[in-house]
Amino acid sequence: MPTPTAHEAANQAAQPATQTAARTPPNTDGIWYASYPPGVPREIDVTQYASLVEYFDECTTKFAQRVAFVSAGASLTYRGLARKVAAFASYLQQIGVQPGERVAIMLPNTFQYPVALFGALKAGAIVVNVNPLYTARELAHQLKDSGARTIVVFENFAHTLQEALPETQVKHVLVTALGDLLADGFNAKGRLINFVLKHVKKLVPAYHLPQAVGLRAALAAGAREAPRPVKLTRDDLAFLQYTGGTTGVAKGAMLTHGNLIANLLQAKSWTADQMTGDAETVLTPLPLYHIYSLTVNALIFLGLGGRNILIANPRDTKMVMKIIRHETFTGITGINTLYNAFLDDEEFRKRDFSKLKLAMAGGMAMQRAVAERFQQVTGKPIIEGYGLTECSPIVTMNPVNLQDMQAFSGSIGLPAPSTVVRFRREDGTWAGIGEAGELCVHGPQVMRGYWQRPDETAKVIDADGWLATGDVGIMDERGYTRLIDRKKDMILVSGFNVYPNEIEAVLVMHPGISEAAAIGVPDPVQGERIKVFVVRRDPALTVDDVLAHCRKNLTGYKMPKIVEFRDSLPQTNVGKILRRALRDEEIAKLNGKPDA
Repeated sequence: MPTPTAHEAANQAAQPATQTAARTPPNTDGIWYASYPPGVPREIDVTQYASLVEYFDECTTKFAQRVAFVSAGASLTYRGLARKVAAFASYLQQIGVQPGERVAIMLPNTFQYPVALFGALKAGAIVVNVNPLYTARELAHQLKDSGARTIVVFENFAHTLQEALPETQVKHVLVTALGDLLADGFNAKGRLINFVLKHVKKLVPAYHLPQAVGLRAALAAGAREAPRPVKLTRDDLAFLQYTGGTTGVAKGAMLTHGNLIANLLQAKSWTADQMTGDAETVLTPLPLYHIYSLTVNALIFLGLGGRNILIANPRDTKMVMKIIRHETFTGITGINTLYNAFLDDEEFRKRDFSKLKLAMAGGMAMQRAVAERFQQVTGKPIIEGYGLTECSPIVTMNPVNLQDMQAFSGSIGLPAPSTVVRFRREDGTWAGIGEAGELCVHGPQVMRGYWQRPDETAKVIDADGWLATGDVGIMDERGYTRLIDRKKDMILVSGFNVYPNEIEAVLVMHPGISEAAAIGVPDPVQGERIKVFVVRRDPALTVDDVLAHCRKNLTGYKMPKIVEFRDSLPQTNVGKILRRALRDEEIAKLNGKPDA
C-alpha cells in the first residue's frame, strides 16, 4: 500500500472519534479571564502568519544584526542564520525533496539544528525531530513510521543510523560535526574541536555511511542558487513530533504550521510585559528537538529577536557552568530535575541573577522544595506552565508579572488565550469547579491527530475536537488549574486513589533527598502497595529516616511500604523520571519470583 500524503494522512486521522462526547458542562468556561494579567487578550489572531516560514523571514529580516544563537563560544547572527537556512532549503530541493516530504533531524543543540529545522520548513518539508540518544531500534521505528527519506545526523550518532538504515526508506544522509558551522569558513577552531572530539575524547564511534554528504558541502552547493518559494498555509503539516515512546509505541503527533503559530502567539501575548523587544538572552539547556524547547526557545524567542545560548549536553552540569560562567541571561527554561541539578552546583548558586526576568518550567510537575530553593538562590520565582506534545505544547500558563505569583503556588496556571480547558469525570460528564477530572483541551494549538493512526487519534480527540490529555486535574473558582497526576500513574491502595506526585513532593522536602519516584506494585490484599525510589543527597540517610519523614506528612494509606535507595533514576531525554521503567522492573522481579 502506498504511503499516504501528508494531507491524506491528516484527513484520516482527523475523522471524528467514536468515543462518547461529554454532556453539557457546568458554566465554567471563561471564568479564568478575570484572573488574566492586564493587557493579555482573551483571543489571539491566528491569521497573522500563513506559515512558520513567513514568521521566520520576518524575524530574521527585522533582527538581522542581532545574535540569534551562541554555541561553543561562537555566535550566529539572524542574517547569517537566514543565509544558511536558504542554502539548506535550496540543497534539499536540488536533491529532490518535495513539499510534504518528511526530513528527519537527529541533532543536539548546536547551530546545525536551527539551520536544518528552518531550512527543511522553507523547502516545504515536514520536520521529524529525532532524539540523538535513540537506540537503533527506536530510530528505525521512527524513520519507518514517518516515511522519512532524508536525515541530518550528528556524526557522534551516525553509527546508530548505520544500524537502523536497512529497515528504512532513507535515501539521503547528511552528516555534520560540532565544529562545522562555528564560522562561515571551516576555521581552525572548528577543525580543532572536531579533531579533539573524534580522536582525543573518542566520542565519535566508527561508522560506514558511504552515501553520506557532509553538511558543509551541502550548504556550499545550496548557496549557489536561491531556493524556490513554496506556498504554505496554516493547514499544512510542519512537524511529526513523536510522543508516547515511554508508555508504548511512539506516535507522530501531526502539528500544522497553524498549530505552532497559534501557540507561539499565545505565549508571546502572555509574556509581552516581561519579555520585550530589547535583546533578551535565554539559556537553552533543554534539547530543541523536544516540543517544549522547540516552541519556547526556538520559536518564541525568535520573535523577540532573542539570543539563545545553546547547551548541547545539560546533564554535564560542570560543563554547563563553564559555558555560562561569563554569560548574563534574562530567561531560562528547564524542568524540575534540571533545576534541581543546577541548584546542587555551588557555582550556579554563586551567580549574579539580578538580570534574570523569567525562569520557566514545564515538562513535568515542579516540586515545591525545588521551586522554593530556586527562589532562595536567585530571588526569582519559577513560573510553571503546562503543555503536551499534542498541543504544540502550551495549554496553561501562570502570570509572569503579578505580585501574587512571587511564591510557588503549585498551580499550572490559567488557560492560554483562545484556549478552553474542561475536566471530564469517569462517566464522561464534565466536572464542576473544585472537582477532579481528566483535563481536556480545545484550542487552535491542538494537533491534527496521530500520523497514520486514526484509531489512536479517536482515543484522545472526540467528535467536538476535545483532546483528552490523560492528566487528572482540578480548577478553582479563579480559573487556576492544579494537576493531581497522570491517570496511568495513579496508585490504587485499598480503594483509595494515591497520586505519586504528592508522595514525591513530600519526599524531596527532606534535605537529605535529592530525587524520588513513587510507584504502585501489586499486592494481593491492598491491590497495590507503594514503593519509593530515593536518590540520597545525604549518604547517611536511612530507610527509617525516610519513613519517619513520610509519617509526619502523609496519611496512612499514602505511606510507602518499601523504600529503595538508588544512585540515579531512569529519565527521558529531557530529564523526566520514568516511573514506567521502574514499574516494569518490579513486575519483572515479581514474575521471576512468584513468592515475592
